[in-house]
Amino acid sequence: PMYFLLANLSFVDMCYSSTITPKMLVDLLSEKKTISFAGCFLQMYFFIALATTECLLFGLMAYDRYVAICNPLLYPVVMSRTTCLKMAAGAFTAGLLNSMVNTSYVSRLPFCGSNVIHHFFCDSPPLFKLSCSDTHLNESI
Repeated sequence: PMYFLLANLSFVDMCYSSTITPKMLVDLLSEKKTISFAGCFLQMYFFIALATTECLLFGLMAYDRYVAICNPLLYPVVMSRTTCLKMAAGAFTAGLLNSMVNTSYVSRLPFCGSNVIHHFFCDSPPLFKLSCSDTHLNESI
């Protein structure tokens, strides 16, 4: 189970770095540093999904080590292959759902005035600053 979780974590880390790095490299090499709203929300969706999944996988890895150290005789029963698969699938599902909720809330905000983000990738807080409406509900999520 430990190596299965490590493999999932390395997959998430590879995907995580590939959501921001390509656009950042293009911005460093070109004069035009713009991104469409659709591209921004897509980047934000994958960034939040992978960040959430990574945090949940860290928690699962901590639980795995806790069971291995504190209950070594019950470890094969508690952390069976199917349990590990279900927990990893739950982490990915929770990450995607969390990202879907956050991105849909931010995409419904009205944007007015300057649409320039002074940040090297699209994230929620810079988009909250661009919005011309109340963002307290979004910030609490």
